[in-house]
Amino acid sequence: MNVSCSLWQENSLSVKRFAFAKFSEDPGECFLLFTLILLMFLASLTGNALIALAICTNPALHTPMYFFLANLSLLEIGYTCSVIPKMLQSLVTEARGISREGCATQMFFFIFFGITECCLLAAMAFDRYLAICSPLHYATRMSRGVCVHLAMVSWGMGCTVGLGQTNFIFSLDFCGPCEIDHFFCDLPPLLALACGDTSHNEAAIFVAAVLCIFSPFLLIISSYVRILVAVLVMPSPEGRHKALSTCSSHLLVVTLFYGSTSATYLRPKSSHSPGMDKLLALFYTAVTSMLNPIIYSLRNKEVKAALRKTLCLRKF
Repeated sequence: MNVSCSLWQENSLSVKRFAFAKFSEDPGECFLLFTLILLMFLASLTGNALIALAICTNPALHTPMYFFLANLSLLEIGYTCSVIPKMLQSLVTEARGISREGCATQMFFFIFFGITECCLLAAMAFDRYLAICSPLHYATRMSRGVCVHLAMVSWGMGCTVGLGQTNFIFSLDFCGPCEIDHFFCDLPPLLALACGDTSHNEAAIFVAAVLCIFSPFLLIISSYVRILVAVLVMPSPEGRHKALSTCSSHLLVVTLFYGSTSATYLRPKSSHSPGMDKLLALFYTAVTSMLNPIIYSLRNKEVKAALRKTLCLRKF
């Protein structure tokens, strides 16, 4: 596929079709990368789908913590599906092009699921804080209605930010070149193709990142500081171990997700490099989504038992 100016709409200053940059000129390297990413993609889909199914079909897991975990698994499926299939296609075919409308759609869903995950991880931390620091009032403060409301706010925030950022970016004209130096329609590489002054867009991205990435992260840190203080004053070693074990999986997921996304969207523009941005994006779109179900299932006996029941692998 020719990715030169034939992708421009004739007699127009604005690019109407984009193309993703090649990963490598070596077909062998592309095939190896295709195989690795495909395996991670399939593992992510299978693991997250099984966890969501196990939680939904097992009444013993109909608690706030697992309600949020089921939501997390479902959005991880959407998160990876918004990016990985097109990436796989670009690795093994010359069909690396994407229309302006297709690029906008991909960007919306990527931001939508990403921001929702930030908010949902904060809600999960708040749930653990109430369970450990206020156990006597936990059932009333984290009722089913409160859980549903927190989940709806998380999904609604993702949708709002996704629509706002996508509309703001695609109100710009793109004068070329038409090749996106990335493997999906992310904000920084698209801004690099825009005509004129993009300082307002860069400011909007930074503000959205602070509000929707950094602010939930502060809430998570605050929750875990209070949890740690509460755990340290527990008289029973068994109680301390149980409290910490219920938080360890979530804390590890938070570290993986926030570490990679913060390094991408909260870094100064001058420190961005296409190679590092691609590596970080691959990590939080493919690797983290694959690791999440492994982390939660390996470190949680209830999830493992529910998965065995779902797969008809009960121990006798």
